[in-house]
Parts: sequence; structure tokens; C-alpha cells
Amino acid sequence: MATGFDFRVSATDGAARTGVIKTPRGEIRTPAFMPVGTAATVKAMLPESVRATGADILLGNTYHLMLRPTAERIAALGGLHRFMNWDRPILTDSGGFQVMSLGPLRKLTEEGVRFSSHLDGSKHMLTPERSMEIQKLLGSDIVMCFDECPALPATEAEVAKSMRLSMRWAQRSRDAFGDRPGHALFGIMQGGVTRDLREESAEALKGIGFDGYAVGGLAVGEGQEAMFSVLDYAPGFLPQDKPRYLMGVGKPDDIVGAVERGIDMMDCVLPSRSGRTGQAWTARGQVNLRNARHKDDPRPLEEGCTCPACRGYSRAYLHHVVKADEIIGSMLMTWHNLHYYQVLMQGLRDSIAAGTLSDFVGDFHRQRSEGDIPTTG
Repeated sequence: MATGFDFRVSATDGAARTGVIKTPRGEIRTPAFMPVGTAATVKAMLPESVRATGADILLGNTYHLMLRPTAERIAALGGLHRFMNWDRPILTDSGGFQVMSLGPLRKLTEEGVRFSSHLDGSKHMLTPERSMEIQKLLGSDIVMCFDECPALPATEAEVAKSMRLSMRWAQRSRDAFGDRPGHALFGIMQGGVTRDLREESAEALKGIGFDGYAVGGLAVGEGQEAMFSVLDYAPGFLPQDKPRYLMGVGKPDDIVGAVERGIDMMDCVLPSRSGRTGQAWTARGQVNLRNARHKDDPRPLEEGCTCPACRGYSRAYLHHVVKADEIIGSMLMTWHNLHYYQVLMQGLRDSIAAGTLSDFVGDFHRQRSEGDIPTTG
């Protein structure tokens, strides 16, 4: 297992837990939300601004970076951390999910996936070995093994076949990763929404041995109820002393429910993508700043929020710049959303440590049910 990488749980409340992942590049407080820097940037944000929201770690995307500017170019320029001016931990996904989404542009075999670039049609082959090579060139602190993620709905037979292929690829990823002090490799559990397949996958991964374990193959069309039903048991199949990462999740209520069920790490493009379309996430739910009701509203977006959008600007101004497609609109809205997500994570960590998670979750759902405060006057 990776030297220089350590995970300790400091408190639990039911299945939920809080702790710290220690890496040579810094500590990651858990439960942790990782903003997504797909192409070596969190869109509309400076790296120091992302850090100011409270983020301890970012996610980079193997598929996109291998195509542009290429992992080899990033390595020649000093690695991903230097390239994007982020000196704290970075997790890179394996590229498997993005390749899956290419549909007819890909061909799956036991060796790996041959695909055509969505950018220029150029031909590429991504295998467990090549994925490990790319992530090593990038210099990722946490590397994800290469897997195949079937879109749901799918038949149980299709899910089982895909999962077992992913487990063979997990072993090849482990072998290709080798011994890299200071860098961790996470395995990815698959199995759809079938309990027996999830358990089989977990046993295979534990037999190989990883520094952390992801619950993959969720948030791919199965719905929240089905996702939570899997999370009611799947984290329990994984080692208690290793971080558990739920990939591609999600909305605030998805995050809260996942943490309640024992998840330690999450990522999603939602807060930044929503920011660029004028959607704000607040304690009272989602607010659409394109709505005309905000055009004369002098109040901040969210009372008590300390992000720059709320400290310095009115809803009326945010409505104006969003409607006018001004770049500052994307910047301010994205900053607010990422700030809100990190405040949510801190609240979850604090309530788990205090043994008051149920109260925190109750308040979370109560505020959301009340909705946005209407304009007065």
C-alpha cells in the first residue's frame, strides 16, 4: 500500500464518519467534496479561489487531458499540479466513464477500449496499463483503476459481465501502478443495483488490495431511491479503514444521504455547471437568477453567506450579469455554489463529530422544504 498516504476516522454517527486523509501534498478532511477541474481548470474559477471555498482536493479528468493538451505535454511542463497552479492533492479518474459515454465511437474488448476522439476523430486505445501511465504522467496523488461503467438500465447479465471485466482490469491496473510512494490507487466497485454482484465486486477488490475504494456505477440513470438502496449496504462490503468514494455525486440531498450511509468522498460538476447557467444552490434549495423576480431585488443571494457573490452583490446585479451573459456572472455564481457545497461538507463533518447528524439532516431538509424567500416590498 502507498506510503505517505493514511486515512483515520476520528468520529462516527451511525454509518456516517468523519476523519482525515493524509497525503504528502496535504490533508483532506472527510467527508470531502471534490470540485471537478475537467481540463486542468475548475471553470470560471482561479485555483486560489477554489481553495478559498474550503476545497482540500480537486478532480482532474484522464480522458480529456490525454486528448488535450496530452499527458506527455503536461509531464514535460512539470506535472498537473504545476501546470494548473494547484499545490494540494489531485484525484484523477481513469477515463472509463467518459469513454463509456462515447457510445458508437468506442469499441470494447478484453484488452481495453478503442475509441475516436470527440474533438477531432483521432483514434486512441485506452487500457488499464495506458490509464495508469497517463495518470502517472499527470502526477495524480490519487489514481483510479480503469473500469467499465455500463449505463443503467441494463440487464443483470450485462451488469455482471461488465463488473467481472472491470475486476480483471482492476488487477491489471494494480500491477501496472506498481510501487509509487506518496501516490494512492483506488479500486472501483461495480455491480449495478444487484446486491450479490456488489458483494462479489467488493471481495475481488479486497483480494487485490487498494489504498481506497470507490462505489462506481451509480448516478448513471438509476434514480436517487435506487442509489440510496445500494448505499444502504455497499459501503459495508468495503474495508472500514479505507476511504470510500462515491463517484459523480451529486446534488446536495444526494451528498447528505450518501454521507449518512458511510461515504467519505464525492465529486460532481453540478455546482460549477449550475453556476454557469445562472442556477444557485442555497440552504433553501435552488434559485434561478434568470427569473425576472430578481431584477429589482436588493438582497444578497443568500443571507449570511460569506462568499464574494453574497457579500458584495445584490440579486438584482446577479440577475443582470447572468441575463447579459457577462463572464462575471459565471464567476460569482460558481464561487457561491462551490462555497455552499463546502459549507455543507463542514456542517456534515461538525455534526458527525458532535453526534448531532440527525439534527443537522433534519434542519437541512426543513430549510429546503421552505424554499426560497420571496421578494418583499
